[in-house]
This record gives sequence, structure tokens and C-alpha cells, in this order.
Amino acid sequence: MPFPDDVLTEEEEVVLHLRPHAKAAVPPALALLFSLAVTIVAWVMLPDNNGGLIGVCVVGALALFIALTKGVAPLVVWRCTHYVFTDERVLTQEGVLTRERRDVPLARVNDHVVRQSLWDRMFGCGTMTVDSIGDTALVLKSVPRVQELQTTLYELIEEDHLREDEEDDELSDAPPAPAPPAQKAARRSLPRR
Repeated sequence: MPFPDDVLTEEEEVVLHLRPHAKAAVPPALALLFSLAVTIVAWVMLPDNNGGLIGVCVVGALALFIALTKGVAPLVVWRCTHYVFTDERVLTQEGVLTRERRDVPLARVNDHVVRQSLWDRMFGCGTMTVDSIGDTALVLKSVPRVQELQTTLYELIEEDHLREDEEDDELSDAPPAPAPPAQKAARRSLPRR
């Protein structure tokens, strides 16, 4: 499922759009294969009588339950998880039927930490925690190329700070705006000393 562009502002540009690393799909795929293998073994090994048929049905029902809960559902959630980095903020979106979308403006990012286990390092992925001022941390799990992503996030934060500084300079160089008529009238009505 693609990330909806209507979530972004008109001037906002997507720098990176990522999903969790494919290694997150390995356990669900193994659960599907295990469920299929157990069902086939039960079908081959159990006798061809009524008891064997009931046994195959019970094993098949359990295998189907495991396949749906441990295989299909995590694969769909993995496919519907988005990590989006724009020139203004970091967005995450998770969920299939009910969605949770969080965003952290780059100006509010306080710290970003990368954690990699040995398993993660073998696959070139890791977990990134983005701490923001006043909010709970944003945790991005199984992020591919997490080292490069940390560098990119740092560059985005620096560009955002430079852009804010330029906007502040432009505002301070601009001539003061004339006071609205209501304020001018209020100034005239003050008693003079």
C-alpha cells in the first residue's frame, strides 16, 4: 500500500520513503511454511479412516490459525508500515484496518539513536529511536541501511536549522509593518504629558 501524498504539505518534499527491512518478513514466512508442512505430514501420516480424517481436519484448523495469526497478519502489517523522511518532518504510519500515524517536525528532534544487534548488522539494518522535545520517542524498527539513514537525518536537521535561520534573518531585515488603524487611534487617545 503506497504512502498517501495528501498527508504532505504543498512545499514538502519526500527525501526517503522506507519500509522495515525484509528480514522482518522471514519469521512470518517460516510460520506459513511450518503450517503447510505440518498439514501435509498429518495428511500423509494419519490413516484413511474417519479418525484420521478428523485428525487431519484438527491439525489443518490449527495450522490455518497459526498461518493467519503468525504468518499472513504480520506480513500484511509489514507491508503497510511506512517510514517517511521529508525536508520538514519524520512520519511513521503503521496498521492495516486501524492506522496510527505519527510525525515529528525536524525542528523538534532532540536526539536520534541507532541500535544494531549482531543479527541486524549482518542484514545491514537496525532500530532508530528519534527523541523529540516534549514528546515520546519515535521508534523505527528494522530500518534498512540505518547508518546511512542516521547521517541523512542529521543533514536534514541541519538544513532545517539553516532554513529557519534564513527566515528569521529575512523577518528581521524587513521594515516594520504599519500599525493597523485601530492601534493608531488608540495611540492618539492616550493623554499626553
